[in-house]
Formats: sequence, C-alpha cells, structure tokens
Amino acid sequence: MIGLGSDHGGIELKNYIINWLKENGYEVKDYGSYDTNPVDYPDIAEKVCNGVVKGEVECGMLFCGTGIGMSIAANKIKGIRAACLSDTYSAMRTKQHNNTNVICLGGRVIGPELASEVVKSYLNAQFQGGRHENRVNKITALENK
Repeated sequence: MIGLGSDHGGIELKNYIINWLKENGYEVKDYGSYDTNPVDYPDIAEKVCNGVVKGEVECGMLFCGTGIGMSIAANKIKGIRAACLSDTYSAMRTKQHNNTNVICLGGRVIGPELASEVVKSYLNAQFQGGRHENRVNKITALENK
C-alpha cells in the first residue's frame, strides 16, 4: 500500500497520481488534504511519514506546490529518507542508491504525465544494497546523533 498526501498546492496532482496508481493495480491510502482549502504541508507530511515509519504503508508520496517544503518536512521525521523529484532518472536512482521511502513532487512544477512516469520509475526500482547500504547506514547514524 502506498500512502499519499498533499497540501492545497499539490492536491490536483495527488488526485491524478492516486487514480493512476489504482489503474495500475496499486492500493493507496489518502492521508489528505481532500480539497483546495489551505493547509500546512508539515501536518500532511507528518501523517504520511508516520504511516511509513509505523509500517501502515510501504512508501509515501507527498505533493505540494514545488515538492520542496514537503521534502524538508518529511526529512525531519526519524526513519524517513525523502527525495524531491522531477525526472525519471533521479526517481530510479533515489530508490536504487538511497533506499528512499518517500518521494515528493510539485503540483505547480511538474505535469501529470511526467509525474506518473516519475512515480513509475520510482516504484519499479529496487534498492541495490552493497556499497549503497553502507551509505544509507551512515545517513541513519547521522539521524541518530
């Protein structure tokens, strides 16, 4: 199951991606927001990321105007490795090399077709381990200081 959340700036893209995921056989959990009324993105990021950390969902996808605010907020939560994405290569590599468990996209900077390709690249990639696992472990060590 994939957890998704957005603020008002990312809700249209989130809804598009939810539909795309369902059409492609994925189960989703929508953590909000549910309309275009202004909300604070850190609140949504916290809900989705807590779902990831607690194992309610396998990974998270966050949407705001640029994806940047969501990625900053998400990376403050222990156990989260979030990446702000706008291309398919980075989407693949962040999973392969960083074992990213949350991705962030900007509803005002990336179109829905490209966003679905970014999501597809991320979901189809696998963590490669090896030398990358050592680096991810070092990130976790920094988080635990």
